[in-house]
Amino acid sequence: MTTAATATPPAGDTRQIVPPEDRYATELAFLAAHDTGPRPPGWRLTPHAVVTFVMGSAGEPLALPADAEAPGGLPRRLVIEQKFVGERALVERCVITLAGERGLLLVGEPGTAKSLLSELLAAAVCGTSALTVQGTAGTTEDQLKYGWNYALLLAQGPSRTALVPSPVLSAMTTGAVARVEEITRCLPEVQDALVSLLSERRVAVPELAGGPDAQLHAAPGFALIATANLRDKGVSEMSAALKRRFNFETVGPIADLDTETALVRRQARAAVERTGARYGVDDTVLEVLVTAFRELRGGRTAEGWEVERPSTVMSTAEAVSVATALGLATAYFPAGRDPLRLLPGHLLGVVRKDDPADAARLLGYWDGAVRRRAEAGATTWRTLWDLRAVLED
Repeated sequence: MTTAATATPPAGDTRQIVPPEDRYATELAFLAAHDTGPRPPGWRLTPHAVVTFVMGSAGEPLALPADAEAPGGLPRRLVIEQKFVGERALVERCVITLAGERGLLLVGEPGTAKSLLSELLAAAVCGTSALTVQGTAGTTEDQLKYGWNYALLLAQGPSRTALVPSPVLSAMTTGAVARVEEITRCLPEVQDALVSLLSERRVAVPELAGGPDAQLHAAPGFALIATANLRDKGVSEMSAALKRRFNFETVGPIADLDTETALVRRQARAAVERTGARYGVDDTVLEVLVTAFRELRGGRTAEGWEVERPSTVMSTAEAVSVATALGLATAYFPAGRDPLRLLPGHLLGVVRKDDPADAARLLGYWDGAVRRRAEAGATTWRTLWDLRAVLED
């Protein structure tokens, strides 16, 4: 899962979301100068440096070699921020897959930072994460291959200048990394357009038959990263032929409570502070929030009590959203706003997204885990128990 985007955006940047290649431009340039080892064809960083960019330098500053120049006023020592919370071995396998020019498919529950990881990998490998196709039921084969500028097509006939390359084709011809989000949401016939592309590494343009551009070939460095949600597995099942073109890697939820709580704190604080407000949710509330999410997600409490899991996704991303909402509420409506007392209503809003019966499952969690902790004398959980009526509205 992502950590807070704490790197300083470029001065005067008014974008709500700054792509990683821009937000972390200093880190990328530093790593390129720091690690001068062998790089796969077309790569801007070594595989080791790509992993370091994603996973960070564990709080330790890296130093440029004594004989290396610091181009563009780069610092000679720099701590690389951790941007993805997960197993380093997972990230290393992803990098090796891309270095071998295999397709990489990141699968997992919604909200586990699959898209973030694909963005970071693309930014580190080729310098851009923008060559992206968002998979939907309306995605067409043209969006994976090419279309036409019809004004030029009518004026000049089929030509290379009239051809409009897709993000995937642009990545192919420039040796970059393309990204396809939610690949299983694309119709099967659209998915199948990727089979020959990934195996033959070229795209035929029959309209240009006989010309030099009738076959557009992949340049060294081209790779493709796709993502798919496990909950969407049956939307448009991938064919066996397409599956064979990918290495599958599963991105799971964060295993450790403290790590997940720290991540939620960083992201929520960063989101609130971007508005110019102060983040006023204390750690006790955040720990209760994350604990509730983890236990509803996993179906079991820390004490080993069984919990009926809601059908909706209780992801870390959703926890960040709730923590941000609590922070904004206390910042904009400070009079009498206790974040803990707002928590049950926000949890109810999360679980109601998919199945109305999930509200009863949340109430069951209150009547089980919350009540038992309140009876054991836990003050915070006692407050939550007293707010049970909020869940009955």
